[in-house]
Amino acid sequence: MSVKDSPYHIKSIAEYHRFMELPKPHHPLLTVVNFNEIKRKLDNVPQSIIHYFYSIALKRNFQGKLKYGQQDFDFDSGMMHFMSPKQLLTIGGHQETNVKHSGWLLLIHPDFLWNTTLAKKIKGYEYFSYKVSEALYLSEKEEVLVSGIVQNIEQEYQSSIDSYSQEVIISHIELLLTYSERFYQRQFITRKIANHKILIHLEALLIECCKGSKLAANGFPTVKYVSEKLNVSPNYLSRLLKTLTGQSTIQIIQDKLIDFAKERLSTTELSVNEIAYELGFEHPQSFSKFFKIKTNTTPLEFRNTFN
Repeated sequence: MSVKDSPYHIKSIAEYHRFMELPKPHHPLLTVVNFNEIKRKLDNVPQSIIHYFYSIALKRNFQGKLKYGQQDFDFDSGMMHFMSPKQLLTIGGHQETNVKHSGWLLLIHPDFLWNTTLAKKIKGYEYFSYKVSEALYLSEKEEVLVSGIVQNIEQEYQSSIDSYSQEVIISHIELLLTYSERFYQRQFITRKIANHKILIHLEALLIECCKGSKLAANGFPTVKYVSEKLNVSPNYLSRLLKTLTGQSTIQIIQDKLIDFAKERLSTTELSVNEIAYELGFEHPQSFSKFFKIKTNTTPLEFRNTFN
């Protein structure tokens, strides 16, 4: 199997520098890399790479369109994306492959966070679980702000290391992540057209799942199922829907199930048991309990209001 066929594992910061033909790192557990300083040619890079550190990247000067979730956007300013340790990075087969870009890459080995509050907190930032296509798009002002924080990190670890160095760098990293959290929230709000398209696709998907005998055969769709169909991660979809509707993905799915149940109860003569099975419930009692929790009334009580 050639180097192009299997993932290439990079386990240390020093190994990353060697692989990308960069000078030796100033710090063994974190580094800031400028993309335009990488000497290794793109056609000599394995198609798939797995590295063992947190990755925060800002890319500039992309030409043409970039993919964000399901949508393509023209974007001339910076874009950020985030990866956790041991996530797979695939290079090639994408439009950006042939585009020369600049920007920076902050790599943080998990060992650097050991015995700090950020070691646990960093796992709570949902954007580290996003797909690469779900990037964070920055305005010029936002780009200057986050790049300034990264420059502070670089200057700190290039200076003489003392007992305060780790604490100072950790505080800068946490500030960077907090601003990124804020900018993602802003992005959910400002990209209304694209985000509402996801809502439209979700509605159409749930309606399709209710057709014919699909519910009886497959059950009602899960969060994992709908997120895969919409080409976004479950965390991203739930957060987006919370911003747009105030409800999580599972709440929207359950509400659609209740709407379908109400329609069957009010327009057919099917028994409650038959409707339960039609909706994919294995036990009618489970359906009645679910309906009662969601509507504060039983299926029979709801049906009787139409008689």
